[in-house]
Amino acid sequence: MKRVASPALWQPPLRGLVLAAQKVPQAALFALMVFSTASLGLGAGVLLLPVVVAAVRKLANRSRRLAHDWSGVTIAQPYRELPEPGPGLAGRWGHCLRLLQDPATLRDTLWTIVDPVIGTVLALLPAALLVYGLEGLVLPFLWDTLVSAGYHDQYAGLIDVSGERGVRTWLMPLFGLGFIWLGLRTGPLLLTAHARFTRKLLGPRIGDELTARVGHLTRTRGAVVDSQAAELRRIERDLHDGAQARLVAMGMNLDAVGQLLDTNPEAARALLLETRESSSKALGELRDLVRGIHPPVLSDRGLGDAVRALALDSPLPVDVAVDLPGRPDAPVESAAYFAVSELLTNAAKHARADRVWIDIRHEREALRISVGDDGCGGATVSAGTGLGGIESRIAAFDGVLSVNSPQGGPTMTTMEIPCALFSPKTSSF
Repeated sequence: MKRVASPALWQPPLRGLVLAAQKVPQAALFALMVFSTASLGLGAGVLLLPVVVAAVRKLANRSRRLAHDWSGVTIAQPYRELPEPGPGLAGRWGHCLRLLQDPATLRDTLWTIVDPVIGTVLALLPAALLVYGLEGLVLPFLWDTLVSAGYHDQYAGLIDVSGERGVRTWLMPLFGLGFIWLGLRTGPLLLTAHARFTRKLLGPRIGDELTARVGHLTRTRGAVVDSQAAELRRIERDLHDGAQARLVAMGMNLDAVGQLLDTNPEAARALLLETRESSSKALGELRDLVRGIHPPVLSDRGLGDAVRALALDSPLPVDVAVDLPGRPDAPVESAAYFAVSELLTNAAKHARADRVWIDIRHEREALRISVGDDGCGGATVSAGTGLGGIESRIAAFDGVLSVNSPQGGPTMTTMEIPCALFSPKTSSF
């Protein structure tokens, strides 16, 4: 459970009222869910059910978010990834069946009817205690007016609000203060209880988590295999078009030199100079190629110094802060390095930024890398700026990518990759 800052005393009762207000649309969605499911055979449900399921999931995700933000209770979204509906009525019918076969749909439906009953009590109780406490503070001062109007009741089960005032009448404010104190003090506890109850209803079961885990590993493995195949094709293309072509030209030049040595030494000398220049260019291209596969500075000095080297080569001013008491495994280090390299390229090519800052640290058993720029913003994972490739690259290590890039900037990209550090850092910076 995530630790959250302690709320002000008055916040939990108000948050409880917000949660209680949500129970009305929940109950309405339950009725629509039952109706749309029952009317599948009539045809109307084929059109209605996907809309109702989407609305239920949106409301359930809101409850998950509030549970996390207000109580630190994390609730995963266990929904299956479904293909797009096929054409025609048969395609829509099949899509509805797949929605109903998703166990999360049944749990969401159960949540829409159970939570308005039990969840409402947990959510409203702090506010109800406050109101009851305020009633105890006010009643002694309105006693004569209420009694003359025929009001008759008991307060706290002990004090009759009828007839003449008595000594117990002035005990009511004490009880009232007690109820107010109880409402304020139990508010956070009841809010957390509501969040845990919500997790019990909406959270994934163990079998669902395993299924989702297998699906995630299958997708990321496929993405890694595709990425590796594309990388091999790139290396082959670069070798063929670059160093290989230069080496072939050098061989032809050397053959020509052998034929010209006796007849035209000056021409042979010019070809030798050209060949030496070509060998230097070929060597440079091979070094660039090796650097693109796995930079030597990354192996020798670690992630911090490798990123500093990237910063020095960047056309933008880059501030780098590194706090790594050790080094992660080489595959994680490589994935993180190339992710940062891609983000720096994006900042230079697309963001129109004037400055970039990078923060690398290891906390809570994860490598956390933040890359920000003061550019124009508007970056998204699906915008074709390489963020999708970064997400796939780190997903192979259970890493997550988050992008906050409003229009007009700034852009902040954060990567978290679960890993351990296994050796002291080598950098002395």
